[in-house]
Amino acid sequence: MTKMADSSSVVEIVEGCRLPVLRKNQEHEDEWPLAEILSVKEVSGRKLYYVHYIDFNKRLDEWVTSDRLDMKKLQFPKKEAKTPTKNGLPGSRPSSPEREVKRSLDLNLQPAAAPSRGKTLPTPKRKVESVSLAPQVSPVISVPSLPSSAEAAQAPVYPPVRETPTFKSRDEHEQLSSLTTNGTARRIIPPQPGRKRKANCGAADEMIKVLQYNNNNTPPSATVYLPPPEDSQDSSDGIPTAPRMTGSLVSDRSHDDIVTRMKNIECIELGRHRLKPWYFSPYPQELTALPILYLCEFCLKYLKSLKCLQRHLTKCNLRHPPGNEIYRKGTISFFEIDGRKNKTYSQNLCLLAKCFLDHKTLYYDTDPFLFYVMTEYDPKGFHIVGYFSKEKESTEDYNVACILTLPPYQRRGYGKLLIEFSYELSKVEGKTGTPEKPLSDLGLLSYRSYWSQTILEILMDLKPDNGERPQITINEISEITSVKKEDVISTLQYLNLINYYKGQYILTLSEDIVDGHERAMQKRHLRIDPKCLHFTPKDWSKRGKW
Repeated sequence: MTKMADSSSVVEIVEGCRLPVLRKNQEHEDEWPLAEILSVKEVSGRKLYYVHYIDFNKRLDEWVTSDRLDMKKLQFPKKEAKTPTKNGLPGSRPSSPEREVKRSLDLNLQPAAAPSRGKTLPTPKRKVESVSLAPQVSPVISVPSLPSSAEAAQAPVYPPVRETPTFKSRDEHEQLSSLTTNGTARRIIPPQPGRKRKANCGAADEMIKVLQYNNNNTPPSATVYLPPPEDSQDSSDGIPTAPRMTGSLVSDRSHDDIVTRMKNIECIELGRHRLKPWYFSPYPQELTALPILYLCEFCLKYLKSLKCLQRHLTKCNLRHPPGNEIYRKGTISFFEIDGRKNKTYSQNLCLLAKCFLDHKTLYYDTDPFLFYVMTEYDPKGFHIVGYFSKEKESTEDYNVACILTLPPYQRRGYGKLLIEFSYELSKVEGKTGTPEKPLSDLGLLSYRSYWSQTILEILMDLKPDNGERPQITINEISEITSVKKEDVISTLQYLNLINYYKGQYILTLSEDIVDGHERAMQKRHLRIDPKCLHFTPKDWSKRGKW
């Protein structure tokens, strides 16, 4: 508890207080968003407050001075009853909505008599609800059957048509409930009793026709809601109910405390760049008080001073990441690093990545992972640009566990290049893949953009066959791109392309979508050349290869 002497009136401030705090927005204009005080410290007789802006990403959290606080609207934290621990004893861990939901479900499943010691109740699954992704509100037209992940749909591309088709309305759906997860949404059709599937709807490899309409000849909108699969980003809250035996980097949020909510590193010097971390990373405690943490840009070893770094560079022989170079084109190279053979480098890479990833947790056991580091070459060596990691054995078809482009290289196309490379590896392996969920906000944007561009590129390249409109199945799209079918369906939903017309599913490509795609592809200069990839997949099911 502290007292402010520089305020007009003495006000007691405690951790947990909320009040408006002055900050600059993207237009460099002053704004006063509501923020929570997470910590208070005194430096040279001046108090500093670590604030988290409510409803803003944690990477914007910062230390502020008292002159940026609006003391007139100070809100003190509410006194909450201490939450019981699993032993029934009072605990001081703050409650969260996730724990409240789980606790309420546990209470509903408990019998009247308390279970005897040593017995555990089964963990209930949460009920999942859905919300529409469409930005505009349009009437929902129900259909008798919908293609699921197991029932891939197929789509032909039509040239512009002259006559305006009409969509026959059917019985309205039941009201859709909603739940957003990590900034994304999902749709689920409630079961409709008494309805039977039509023979030509929802069958495996069903034809979905793709129409290209002019803006002046657009049919009435009829949005079809496809049920997303259980392991897609739109259908999972991203919190595993039980730990997996293989290596997972998903953070379960159960161990969050005031320490891990605060950035602990002020600045990182990596080669010619100085990086300002976004999130907490478990570097050694004695290094967190330093104004600058120095990293060797080749082996990623952390050092406490510039002199230590200079002395280290005279002894460090690395000029590129350890491991095998499996791709090179121009100045861009990719190195494959085994988390077991190069454990120190992999751990240092995870420590650096945790500064910019909030939805993943850090495990020092890097043995189950492969790391693919992208570098840029100059006469001084191969400089790290970004990386992604993947499990050696994934039972859920994950081809990416963590993915990161370092801040100095963001918004330059390197993120999509990392994503494209991960799918090129999946093509060589003969598999379809998907990133481990949940994705960060920036990661989800990058994947949505990559999936959209990749799928539209295929649809627009389809040619008529003997005067017939070309057709393609979602299974075929998935096989061509190595993108998992669930991600293909969710992307078509996200783009609002799927419609139901005359007893079958169609994809409507308007001129706006086509023009927008062409403009985006003109800006995308960095692409992976499969001819430059030298990669042989291994069978990691044989433990001897570890």
